[in-house]
Amino acid sequence: MDIEFLILQKIKEKGKIKAADIVRATGFSRAYINRFFQKLKNQGKIILVGRANNAFYLPADKKTVSRIKKSVLSIKKILKNRNLSEDLVLKEIKQDTGIFSSLSKDVSDILDYAFSEMLNNAIEHSKSLKIEIQMKREKMQIFFDIRDWGIGIFNNIMKKKKLKSQLEAIQDLLKGKQTTAPKEHSGEGIFFTSKVADLLIIQSSTKKLIFNNTLDDIFVREIKKTKGTRVSFTISVDSKTNLGRIFKQYSHGAFTFNKTISKVSLYELDSVFISRSQARRILSGLEKFKKIVMDFKGVETIGQAFADEVFRVWQSRHPNIDIEYNNAGENIIFMIKHALGKKKK
Repeated sequence: MDIEFLILQKIKEKGKIKAADIVRATGFSRAYINRFFQKLKNQGKIILVGRANNAFYLPADKKTVSRIKKSVLSIKKILKNRNLSEDLVLKEIKQDTGIFSSLSKDVSDILDYAFSEMLNNAIEHSKSLKIEIQMKREKMQIFFDIRDWGIGIFNNIMKKKKLKSQLEAIQDLLKGKQTTAPKEHSGEGIFFTSKVADLLIIQSSTKKLIFNNTLDDIFVREIKKTKGTRVSFTISVDSKTNLGRIFKQYSHGAFTFNKTISKVSLYELDSVFISRSQARRILSGLEKFKKIVMDFKGVETIGQAFADEVFRVWQSRHPNIDIEYNNAGENIIFMIKHALGKKKK
């Protein structure tokens, strides 16, 4: 019996089917039948909609996929924090939902950056075994929430900076916002995310830090003790904030662009290029070019996260853009080759 043919035939006849329909028609076990559904799904011939007993399969033609995606405006997942990549989680959200459908480029760019930064913080710094993510689109706004059960952001800053209290840790975060020098303080990604959100709320331990840009104000409130960290981000679907302008406002000349030849010149000054946040700032807006040349003249080294973001993550999102580099020393070349090696796996 050709199970795959039967599945495709039933979907063609009925428009949609459940795995149970094929189990009843064949008499085979659900586990056995699910192998064929999974194979067809991996081949891109069918799509799965819904979960558990409410799940059903549809033909994977563009019209059907587009219609289904537009109707899915929320997602919630609990992820194991093991070899987790924020870019792949974001890619899955875009593939499986219509949350990003028909958004302006400015709002889409902001969501890309803010979600990636906040999830990366949880992955790399929380030491939590699991991370819960939620994203939801409503009529006039988009919201995401990232929750971990790790060390807690304020406790982490206290430990690293040898501070005495959570309020001192919060003060350290706020220095970046107040002095426009985020790289000299904790949470560069948080700094920029707090500038592009309508509302950003960070809860950890017994404190809640609120960045309310609609009121242009910051609040600190007491909360019931919370394990780990919870970050909540909200932006209007018609927000006029531009991510590139925010980056340029606070870049302090650590990099320059020559738009004629798509050349990005990096130079140290007060900057050491180590973080994904720095890479994302530098690459913002460069997707319109066909070729990018990264000039590392005067830069001694770069971090693994910076190299990975440029040469693996960003490049995989823009496969038709060539990224080259020059004036790179031995340390920089090592990091780039390491990122390219991961890309080939």
